[in-house]
Amino acid sequence: MSEPILRVDGLRKSYTRGLLRPQETFRLEADFTVEGPAVVGVMGPNGSGKTTLFELITGSNAPTAGRVLCQGRDIHAVRYDERDRLAIHYHQSYQVRHFRRTRPAFMMDRAGSEYPVVHLFDEPQFNTQDGYIGFMLDFFRRLRDEGRLVFLCLHPNESFHLEILREICERFVFVRHGALTHADSFEELTGHQPVREYLGSLLR
Repeated sequence: MSEPILRVDGLRKSYTRGLLRPQETFRLEADFTVEGPAVVGVMGPNGSGKTTLFELITGSNAPTAGRVLCQGRDIHAVRYDERDRLAIHYHQSYQVRHFRRTRPAFMMDRAGSEYPVVHLFDEPQFNTQDGYIGFMLDFFRRLRDEGRLVFLCLHPNESFHLEILREICERFVFVRHGALTHADSFEELTGHQPVREYLGSLLR
């Protein structure tokens, strides 16, 4: 049996302040699996942990506990210069996120892949003119059809953002206060009261 494309296993990231008496200021927890190619929509309020989740999946942020397995490989045990061959994080205008190096490469694993398996788009800017949105949706579909997993994170402030998510995504994740809620359809997602409160008038 082949490995799932992505397994987020008991993942936790805690931020604290204070040296003598550290106090936790934020915690993200995630535990889920995506077996095969898909386009997954991600949304949630600012500061909820969406970007932190993406950074953990790509290995650019070290977890407090848990593992992220891309095709069975622990992303945080893979060489730094090869992690983007498994999972790559495009931040806003497609700037690739970088990460801090803490271990020598010879102590780490090889990626075993030449092209990213997981693509994470963090609030990309959608130009509404000249067919750009259609071009991007076709690009996401092509990645999925090539066997890739696509995460599309949006912070909707226009109704067309919801139409993009409804059209392209096959499953959804809502992040709030560091906790994840999963949905298998747009209707299931928007039936969740915290999601409705977050989207507000965009649903009307």
